Formats: sequence, C-alpha cells, structure tokens
Amino acid sequence: MRLKMTVNGESRDADGVWPGESLLYVLRERLGLPGSKNACEQGECGSCTVYLDGVAVCACLVAAGQAVDREVITVEGLADGDRLDPVQECFVQAGAVQCGFCTPGLIVATHDLIARNPSPSDEEIREALAGNLCRCTGYEKILDAVRAAARRKAAQT
Repeated sequence: MRLKMTVNGESRDADGVWPGESLLYVLRERLGLPGSKNACEQGECGSCTVYLDGVAVCACLVAAGQAVDREVITVEGLADGDRLDPVQECFVQAGAVQCGFCTPGLIVATHDLIARNPSPSDEEIREALAGNLCRCTGYEKILDAVRAAARRKAAQT
C-alpha cells in the first residue's frame, strides 16, 4: 500500500508498505529518518518515541496504516534546520547523550513534558521519563538536561 503522511512538516509518501509494518520501520527504513531507534519493538524502552498528531507515542507500536493522513514529528523534526531545539541543546550540554541510543526518545519525551508542564518537579520528570530506558548515563545527567531545558523554557516565557 501507499502511505501518505506529513513528517516533520513535509508531505511524505512511502510505497510498498505492508499492513502490519510499524510506523518506526517506515520512518527509519522507507523515509530515511534514523533518529528514532529500534530497540525492544514492544513499547517498553521509549527509544522510538515520536509525536503522532501532537501525542507522544512509541512508533514501534503504531501500525504504519494508522499514520495515513496524520502528522508525525520525529526527533529530527524538533530542530530548526541546523539549529537544535533547546531540549536537544541541553542534552548535549549536560552530557546526557553517551551512546545515543535512548537519546532520541528521551528528547521527545522531555519536549512533550515541558510543553505540558514548563516547570516540572523532579518527581514529575521521573514519572514522565519512566517509559524510557537508558543503560549508560545512570540518569543523573538526563535529569540535569531536563531541568536545564525547563529553566530555559521558563526564561523564554
């Protein structure tokens, strides 16, 4: 089947998509957007988190056909050309990007959290990121990045 959707603000088509294919597979393999990572394929790790019509979802759990005529924003789409989103900048500056495998999902989840709650407590940050697993950082640098991104967002408003 042919899949038409808007990805990162651009109308995109993917041909030859089979009905059971995941949105994650389409994004990575058919549309060349490798930011969202394929780790567990069960929605347990959060590495594939993207926005689907403004809602953060695990792309591995979304059938590609569910994205027809909908808007998808990936971690690549958070940046403005060569300029990183403030959340992305804070992750880099805090050193919260060690191996990078979990980073895209954590960035999208953080972006979503701060959009909903511009001044989250540590408990709210932990709850919002509970579905994202990281094996490298020990989470403290991730928490530092989220706190910094929230402060930056608050200073802009």
